[in-house]
Amino acid sequence: MFPPGGSEGFDMSQLLEQAQRMQEQLMAAQQDLAESEVTGTAGGGLVRATMTGGGELTDLQLDPSVVDPEDIDTLTDLIVAAVRDAHAEIQRQASEQLGSIGGGVEGLLGGGGGEGLFGGASSIPGAVTQGDESPESDPRRDNDA
Repeated sequence: MFPPGGSEGFDMSQLLEQAQRMQEQLMAAQQDLAESEVTGTAGGGLVRATMTGGGELTDLQLDPSVVDPEDIDTLTDLIVAAVRDAHAEIQRQASEQLGSIGGGVEGLLGGGGGEGLFGGASSIPGAVTQGDESPESDPRRDNDA
């Protein structure tokens, strides 16, 4: 599964150093996310939900105008929407912070358009690559069925 020609030019210590750096970056990003706080809103800001990066609801603020004892359903909907908005922001931040670290993994393993460590997925027998996912192209399937 190594590139043709053996492992000439392959530096295992460099790979391990890069993996260690990526692990440290990942741990730092996870810590930053856990310590962050986001606020989601609904009803034009009438309901505000604050959450930690770990998903814990830490504050809920309601404008008095949305508190109507005759219409609890609307208030409930606004609270749920504000919490979902805050959660979506956490997900966006996580994707942003962790996405750049994930790009390094793709480069190591052959994704992202480069050859990478193992020569990319196309060098692996039976591998299906993006854009080549039809059943006819999969050598593991019996195409006569």
